[in-house]
Amino acid sequence: MTYPWGDSRPYNSYNRYFREKFGSRVQKVTIDAGFTCPNRDGTKGTGGCHFCNNDGFNPSYCRPEMPVSRQIEEGISFHRWRYKRAVSYLAYFQAYSNTYGDTGKLERLYREALACPGVMGLVIGTRPDCISREVLELLRELSEKAYIHVEFGIESVYDETLALVNRGHDFATARSALEAAASFQLSTGAHFIFGLPGETRQMMVDSASVISRLPLQTVKFHQLQILKGTRFEQMYQDHPESFQLFGYEEYTDFIIRFLERLNPAFVVERFAGEAPPRYQVTPGWGMVRNETVVARIEKGLLERNTWQGKLWKP
Repeated sequence: MTYPWGDSRPYNSYNRYFREKFGSRVQKVTIDAGFTCPNRDGTKGTGGCHFCNNDGFNPSYCRPEMPVSRQIEEGISFHRWRYKRAVSYLAYFQAYSNTYGDTGKLERLYREALACPGVMGLVIGTRPDCISREVLELLRELSEKAYIHVEFGIESVYDETLALVNRGHDFATARSALEAAASFQLSTGAHFIFGLPGETRQMMVDSASVISRLPLQTVKFHQLQILKGTRFEQMYQDHPESFQLFGYEEYTDFIIRFLERLNPAFVVERFAGEAPPRYQVTPGWGMVRNETVVARIEKGLLERNTWQGKLWKP
């Protein structure tokens, strides 16, 4: 069977998207450029989001004291050994809010990354409340000669949840930021977390219809993990009953239900997160790797004769 996105996989995969766009495998190289966030530096609050510990997801070569170009050089060396088919790279400004700063500084860092051999574009992770017209104009200018993708951390469509996790913005802010980026013809993605306190499984499934109406090209999903050094660590130790964490089998079944209701035009970059065990407070899923999760989800979709967007209603 060939699905609406043009191949035989039952979901709109990131690998297909990049093969179609660039003609070959493209690998992200993660960068920590030393940014912070408005709810860490006191502008909106301190302590950051209750789930956040970026160290749990940063590769070892990401060190903010190193120049961006050096991080990219070391990252490419690492990926050339691990992913031998990768010939082109995207510089991924990941840690914290990478549009939160003076526009002149942002331009210098972005252009430094784009000047590195093998780098054909940027993926810029940020918050919906850290985007401005000046930054959007800069990104549009850069997008005339390189691939530029802005990835917004949205996490939930429910304002009560966003307040509970100390996010510092509401869902309307996220929607406005995406619409503004789209008005500048920029490629956009969004990150969501499933399993945040206060949300039922049905609320999460229902959020698919809200997410599907956003001006997005890509989506990235993670299950909630309780990481050391976060506010959630203390909350979990004090009141573990407040958290309904996903088990491995339950999560894959949930994702299938969610995917059936998700806009089929959206490219799915990730289904789950994978923090090293040394950062995790709870046992998590043990040694289950991300590729195993993907394979199980794909197998489940095929066995149920369903696919991304089968129940989506435009």
